[in-house]
Amino acid sequence: MLNRIGPCEYRDCRWLRVWIPFLKSVPLWFCLLGCFVVPLDHPRPFPPTTLPRTRSLDSLIVSEIVDPRSLDVSLHWKDDSGKILGSLAALKSHLESSGKSLALAMNGGMFDTGFTSHGLFVQEGSVIHPLDTSAGEGNFYLEPNGIFLIDTSGRARITPTDNFRDSGQVRYATQSGPMLVIDSAIHPAFIAGSKNLNIRNGVGILSDGRLLFAISRTEINFHDFATFFLRHGCANALFLDGFVSRAYMPSKNWIQTDGEFGVMIGVTKGTDLEKAPSHHAR
Repeated sequence: MLNRIGPCEYRDCRWLRVWIPFLKSVPLWFCLLGCFVVPLDHPRPFPPTTLPRTRSLDSLIVSEIVDPRSLDVSLHWKDDSGKILGSLAALKSHLESSGKSLALAMNGGMFDTGFTSHGLFVQEGSVIHPLDTSAGEGNFYLEPNGIFLIDTSGRARITPTDNFRDSGQVRYATQSGPMLVIDSAIHPAFIAGSKNLNIRNGVGILSDGRLLFAISRTEINFHDFATFFLRHGCANALFLDGFVSRAYMPSKNWIQTDGEFGVMIGVTKGTDLEKAPSHHAR
């Protein structure tokens, strides 16, 4: 463009003669600066998409596999007197008072004021709280959300809410959201490297029908949490709750008995009487 400037204009802009060589090299300077500036403007996401070996997903999460065919998986809200249990400690005491041994427990879904279930809650075949198919804000309404259930035969299932049909054979059920894994695919709304970090707990179904219960040791994003279930072979997995989450897994030396919850999941080994050998057998 300089060759289009008239003589007088060029003389009035004599300073340009000095700066022309520099201006011609501006693109080069920007390229060199970019090598240093870009990493600062675009920091590496945390946790990184590809986790270092020393900080693998397994090290961030406490998990346990449960076979519902050999252990009793049940949902609890109130004790026999109608008082809301509310904590894992209260659930443990409640079950042990019936002679049962608690093997695993965790909060089993979101709740509203008064610790009532947010969404479907079925206990011993009775619908305590109805299915919620409405739209709204927050994790619960990040569609698809889903339902974790145990049928009357002891079989466990996790299904998106839209696919749920009450066959009359549901013994226990809790609704929560979002789904973490749907038909062997991570929920489409989750973003790898997201900075939306929180404590999270959930449950997944393995190909052989066993359940994978998990809670993060530290804050984690949805994508990494869902990836954990997918890597371990869960075709479907459901998010249960976030920062309030607690879990009782004595076999993994992870014992949390506090918290304030609505519905809770309890896994028991049956009664001590059933397991004790008979000293009078002949």
